[in-house]
Amino acid sequence: MKYMVLMYADPAATEAMTAEQRTEVFRRHEAFHKDLEGSGELLNGAGLAHPRDTTTLRWSEEEPAAAAGPFVEAAEHLTAYYVIECATPERARAVAERVLDFHVVAVEVRPIHDVSGMGDG
Repeated sequence: MKYMVLMYADPAATEAMTAEQRTEVFRRHEAFHKDLEGSGELLNGAGLAHPRDTTTLRWSEEEPAAAAGPFVEAAEHLTAYYVIECATPERARAVAERVLDFHVVAVEVRPIHDVSGMGDG
């Protein structure tokens, strides 16, 4: 099954990181990539721009409305994601635990379904 691993961090804390802390974060993610590419579990992933660079679109009966900034005001924002394929939900959670650290303070693990997986009832 495919899973989306959504990583959350405090943008202010990210900006305040030292060069050494950034190097450590990159080192850990490179090792993570290498391990999961070797096992065939890593399908995709990317970091996201700072929340201040976000545009949020909202549905409206007249026309979509655009607003600068993230969907909600929060201390922690979505900072990056991975798409992984794991045999069990337990394995997906174990993989996701590896990205938790002083920088990524929360992680969501969410199963992915395609259009045909939405079902009719």
